[in-house]
Parts: sequence; C-alpha cells; structure tokens
Amino acid sequence: MAWEDSEELRELLGRLKEISYVQPDELPNIDLYMDQVTTFMDFHLASSKRYDEDKLLTKTMINNYTKNELLPSPNKKKYSKDHMYLLILIYYLKSVLSITDIQSILKPLNERFFAGAGEVPFEKIYEEIFAIQKAQSDVVAKDLARKWKAVQGTYEDVKDKGQQDFLRKFSLICMLSFDVYMKKQVIEQIIDKEFAPREAEASEKEEKSEKAKKKEEKKEEKKAEKKK
Repeated sequence: MAWEDSEELRELLGRLKEISYVQPDELPNIDLYMDQVTTFMDFHLASSKRYDEDKLLTKTMINNYTKNELLPSPNKKKYSKDHMYLLILIYYLKSVLSITDIQSILKPLNERFFAGAGEVPFEKIYEEIFAIQKAQSDVVAKDLARKWKAVQGTYEDVKDKGQQDFLRKFSLICMLSFDVYMKKQVIEQIIDKEFAPREAEASEKEEKSEKAKKKEEKKEEKKAEKKK
C-alpha cells in the first residue's frame, strides 16, 4: 500500500478538516449570563473535545481569567460579544501558552481594542485571525502528509511489523512535537520582546516604589525612637 493511500493518514487529515471555529454570525446579538456563556461554548466547540466528558469552559475558569486580567469584568454579570471572542481565543491559546504569556498579549489587546476602544472592532480582529488560520489549513495538512511519508522510510531493517509500526508512530509524534516546540520558542521570543517588557517595567517600578516606602518607614521609626 502506498503511503498516500494509508487509511490512518486519511483519518488524520480528516480530523484536521473537522477542526473549525465559531463564526461571528453564530454569536448571539445579546449579552449573556455566565450559564449561557458556558452552554454556548460547550455546544459550539464540541468538535474540538478530545474526550466527550471534557469540560471546555467552566464558571471557575471564567472567573480566573477575569482575576488574571485575561478577560475584562462583565457588565452587570453579563458578557458581551467581545467577551465571547476573547474566551474563544483563550481556549485555543492556552493549549500552547502559559496563562502568564496569554495575559501578556491579551492585556494590551484589551486596553487598546476591547469594547470599541480602538480603531479596529474586536469582531474584525477575530475574523482576520481565523481567516489566516483557515488559509493555513491546507499547508498544515500537506506538512503532516510529508512527515508521514518521511517516517515510512525509517526502521526498514526491523523485521517485526508491530515494532516497526510502533517506532514509526513514535517518530511521527516526536517530529510533530519538535515542530510545535520550535514554533513555541518563536512565540515566546516575540512575547518577551514585544509584550512582556511592559510588564517587567511595571513590576520593576512597583518594586522600587515598595523599597522606597519601606526606607521611608524605617526613617520614621528611627525618628520616633530618638524622640523617646
């Protein structure tokens, strides 16, 4: 059987084609309460679940996102379309990035564009991001097929077909993982250079302010002791 005709490869490529995102026109035109938000996400992102029992989004998650400044606070306990766009972005980003890194990129995004703050509506940003991703789907599929073909030429001297198949699958996993690892390194480098420095500067200023405050408190304590 030619590697192109492999049933397993067809299944993997088919899985890639099943991956979709929530279209802007699928979002309701009214603000939603917490329970409505989780229900909406669970339904529209169901195809991305690994296991049926997986929880895509919970109340605790949403509250933590707000607490960690990934998500602006709701207005009178209701979440707008912009909140929904952010929650979808967070869902995908957290599979690759740490909460700290996500905070570093979403905090300035929210400050500049959330709720009509900037020149570009949040919906437009969302549409542009996923339009690019959709265009890349074929590229990803072709890359997966190339990697699959590459591992078919490995371990040809292994006589046990079971062991050979295992080692080839293991090699494919390693190749795909290394690909993700390299891209993650690039992402982190961009974050550290373009986004995180602001956080670092703010933290440094806060630390200096705290030290100055403690220094002043010590001076006051010494003055009080001398008066005694």
